[in-house]
Amino acid sequence: MNEQEFLAAYDPRAYPAVAVTVDVVALTVRSDALHLLLVRRGVPPFEGHWALPGGFVRPDEDLATGARRELAEETGLGGERLRRVHLEQLASYGDPGRDPRMRIVSVAYLAFAPDLPDPAAGSDADDAIWLPVTALSSRQLAFDHDRIIDDGLERARSKLEYTPLATRFLDTEFTISELRAVYETVWGHPLHPGNFHRKVLSVPGFVDSTGASTERGGTRGGPRAKLYRAGDARLLHPALLRPAREETVR
Repeated sequence: MNEQEFLAAYDPRAYPAVAVTVDVVALTVRSDALHLLLVRRGVPPFEGHWALPGGFVRPDEDLATGARRELAEETGLGGERLRRVHLEQLASYGDPGRDPRMRIVSVAYLAFAPDLPDPAAGSDADDAIWLPVTALSSRQLAFDHDRIIDDGLERARSKLEYTPLATRFLDTEFTISELRAVYETVWGHPLHPGNFHRKVLSVPGFVDSTGASTERGGTRGGPRAKLYRAGDARLLHPALLRPAREETVR
């Protein structure tokens, strides 16, 4: 039997049905706090529970396209603003009992960007919110989304150590203080301003000076702060370790 004959005789119904969904761990910084996008399910299963934005992958789209579509539906993002969102595949979740409907494998994505807009609930949700990650314990989550969120937060925190992705939480031009605020918010730890400034500028390609400064000094006066933009580095060397990990390295 050649390949054409094999495919003509192939019956997918001979195997158990498996569906594929995408779920998005979308993070942004609002009011100096790390926020996560959640939707409240308006239909069973887990009706009334909070969940990550996501859904079934359509037959004509790949996984990343499905994740971007789901994110766009919940945030109203489109065009250039959607393209600015950093999106990366996080992990796959395939426990046989994770969804009561049928065997469903979810491919989770991590997304983050600056100043994401207020969400709008999609077709199968009756509410959508940006929730501070510190308030997650107050929400009853659907499926295995608590595990996915934990994995997403750890990925985001670790990637800030060895990649320049913290700059994706900021506008195209930013100060070192604003960059430090991202690290403090995502890591949940205060950082020494002088040490952080020195470390950032010592990493080749992390940030580039724009040659410009802020229009005015800080809230307590003083000189205007220099403005920077993201450099061309893809990995940070040396890495910026979280305070707890820095202690273990020592």
